[in-house]
Amino acid sequence: MLSTYVFFTFLDTSSKYLVLAGVSVLIVAWVRFAVHVVLVGALLRGWRQPVRFRPVNLPAHVLRGLFLFGSTIFNVLALRSLQLAETTSIYFFGPMVITALAGPLLGEWAGWRRWLAIVAAFAGVLIITRPGVGVFGIGHLFALGSMLSNCFYVIMTRRMSATETSESLILFSALAPAVLLLPLLPFSFSLPHDGWHWFILLMLGVFGGVGHWLLVQAYRLATTALAPYPYSQMVWMIISGWIVFKQFPDRWTLLGAAIIVASGLYIVHREHRLRLQSRAASDVEAEALAKKL
Repeated sequence: MLSTYVFFTFLDTSSKYLVLAGVSVLIVAWVRFAVHVVLVGALLRGWRQPVRFRPVNLPAHVLRGLFLFGSTIFNVLALRSLQLAETTSIYFFGPMVITALAGPLLGEWAGWRRWLAIVAAFAGVLIITRPGVGVFGIGHLFALGSMLSNCFYVIMTRRMSATETSESLILFSALAPAVLLLPLLPFSFSLPHDGWHWFILLMLGVFGGVGHWLLVQAYRLATTALAPYPYSQMVWMIISGWIVFKQFPDRWTLLGAAIIVASGLYIVHREHRLRLQSRAASDVEAEALAKKL
């Protein structure tokens, strides 16, 4: 899981580097997805058992892929003007939004404690963006759009995981946007200028594809124990932004990020406690029923 978010940091850092060098945002997004598709087929050896990649609900796969595309394209647009740590901090507000949306969309309602954590995390976002004091800009708007798109992508993943294979979920999340972006590519004239930029462009798919593959491997070994580890990306993002772009987040960004991370960790802790209580209650009920039988 730690390696997963190192690769995702490489992905965001490389994307920011390319768009600042003048490469088209659409080119960056399309290559990231296209190479991802090739790598998924190679890493998972799709030619051996193609039935594993067969979709049950193709329109749902396409919609889910569009949400991932929206998350990616908005994130790349945000990276043109924001620091890596800023976009990541806003992205970390996503789990709180998912917790709020899981009630009406999935029937998983949050209690008052988790709602307080959501409100606190939203305050952290306001500290980072500081609307009304001349700080909030188009980059923050793109970052919020990326976060919201990713929330719907995660919610659809939860709903579809009961009927779809993990291989189809990984493949079509990249295949759908790669195919849908093809008609727009002729209008994207800003290509890499030299071999170095082409190399970084191709590596985007490697970083994204390997990162998602490592994520799947992590969840095969553990589930709830992995929940806090995504927040390690904040450390890598700060280090990467400082080394590559000579940018270090200001005190307001660090304060807002700390509030968001703390709120997210509390929600992880609270949901873990609720799962334990539910499991204990089920065990008591089972024991009582066994005595009656």
